[in-house]
Amino acid sequence: MASSKLLASATKQASYNMFFQVIFRVMTFLLNAFLLRYITKEMVGVVNVRLTLLYTTIIFVAHEAFRRACLSGGDKRNWRQTVNLIWCTVPLGFVCTVVFSSVWLYLLERPDPDVIPHYRLGVLAFAASAFIELFADQLWLMTQALLFVRLKVVIDSLWIAVRCVTTVILVVYFPHLGLIAFSIAQVVSSAALVLAYYAYFTHYIRTASADDSFPLKTIQDFFPTWPTGKKPWTSPELAKLTWSFFKQGILKQLLTEGERYVMTIFDVLSFGDQGVYDIINNLGSLAARFLFLPIEESGYLFFAQSLKRGKPIRDQDKESLALVSRVLQSLLKVVVLIGLIILVFGYAYSFLALDIYAGEMLSSGSGPSLLRWYCVYVLLIAINGTTECFVFAAMSQEEVDRYNKKMLVFSVLFLTSAVYLTRWLGSVGFIFANCLNMLARIVHSLYFMLGYYRGSQWRPLLGLVPSGWVSAVLVISWFVTSSSETMLCCDQGWPYRILHIAIGAVCLLVVMATILLTERDLVMFVQEQWLSRSQQHNDNKSKQDQKATNRRQTDSKKQS
Repeated sequence: MASSKLLASATKQASYNMFFQVIFRVMTFLLNAFLLRYITKEMVGVVNVRLTLLYTTIIFVAHEAFRRACLSGGDKRNWRQTVNLIWCTVPLGFVCTVVFSSVWLYLLERPDPDVIPHYRLGVLAFAASAFIELFADQLWLMTQALLFVRLKVVIDSLWIAVRCVTTVILVVYFPHLGLIAFSIAQVVSSAALVLAYYAYFTHYIRTASADDSFPLKTIQDFFPTWPTGKKPWTSPELAKLTWSFFKQGILKQLLTEGERYVMTIFDVLSFGDQGVYDIINNLGSLAARFLFLPIEESGYLFFAQSLKRGKPIRDQDKESLALVSRVLQSLLKVVVLIGLIILVFGYAYSFLALDIYAGEMLSSGSGPSLLRWYCVYVLLIAINGTTECFVFAAMSQEEVDRYNKKMLVFSVLFLTSAVYLTRWLGSVGFIFANCLNMLARIVHSLYFMLGYYRGSQWRPLLGLVPSGWVSAVLVISWFVTSSSETMLCCDQGWPYRILHIAIGAVCLLVVMATILLTERDLVMFVQEQWLSRSQQHNDNKSKQDQKATNRRQTDSKKQS
């Protein structure tokens, strides 16, 4: 019963986290679209790349490993020792704040004070905001470990809202502040987050004193104290686990922030180019996050439940294997078609999209070219995500461990190629480096899948190739929309822009119609899944209606 409750709460928390991520991305998207008309691209580069990297680096070194370690242990953890350990983030965070602030101020290239004044204040403010948030780590731990799901979503949303609203007000009504506006918003939002945690749990302790499951009984328990008896101040096992998590997290941090580290340390791009690349990267990643990530997660769940991990194809259940092969082929066809549509139409509409989104700042320079090449990267992301979700479900644990070591090699190659390609090609070099990284991973996955299906009757990799008619229509659509952009868009006024959009809409409708008429296996698969879900929904509804009818009959008998 306890495990079921934990699973239900964890699932609920995952749903809330997904909702929060969507809200976060949407608010960031809208905020950038508004602010980009009031600030320079150099300001975007300093804030979104240089100063944000300082903030995330302090957060990672000071408390990421402590958080993960302190969440381990389950119900048997000693809460006093756990709280003591996580408070170690404060002195460590202070050291990190001083060290990294000094690096950002004295070792890295500083922006031109005539273009971006108050850089020193910005560094101190972003570093201080990371340090301030460490004072709520023990309450964040309670929220996560004891599954205060809604509380975390509310406080995180408050943090985003305070930062967005403060930034907009200061930038719009006090434009002379420049970087000071972003610095104030960063510190205020971090302070609001900490105060919200303390306010809620102070209220909770005073009003829910009968809750024996909550480990903190008084406000003094928020802070480190010496345990009773002969117990050590903190758990040696958790301390060792923290160090292990820190070593594991270094690779993750380099992968997550690798591009920003390259930009910051090697000085391969100007602050203006950094700002443009960061905006394009955020725009381009929307497709990966909202379209492909749900497909990858659902696909991995299905493959992992249907396949026997680490077993060759001859030891798999034939019926399950046939269904898995069909699902894999269909998913590959779906993501390839979506990726190709984005690639074809992204080429002709990148300039217009950026001009509408942020005006001349993005559409006049390298922005359109970056977004066009990013559409190529999106196609590779789509293929890699789907192939890897199958590979990870079919691999044995030993094969997964070996692949993780290969990922380290891929990461080193990515960072190395990013440095040289960016120095040679400019901002687009980052996208080329990402494409090379994706291609290497795709080749590895295809090699595994070809070996897995060798000698069998199933050919799921045929899903990577669209039908001839679809390919032809996509090529024609690319030619038509590209010609439309050259002749009609985008400096001849809105009537011609609308005509350009209309031509693209007609071409997209023709592509969709061609897919429906020629990709019959994919259409049949989607129809079967839709009918299956509808039938399942109707069956569940019938069962509920039958239960309600039986309940009413029982109540009627009791009354009579």
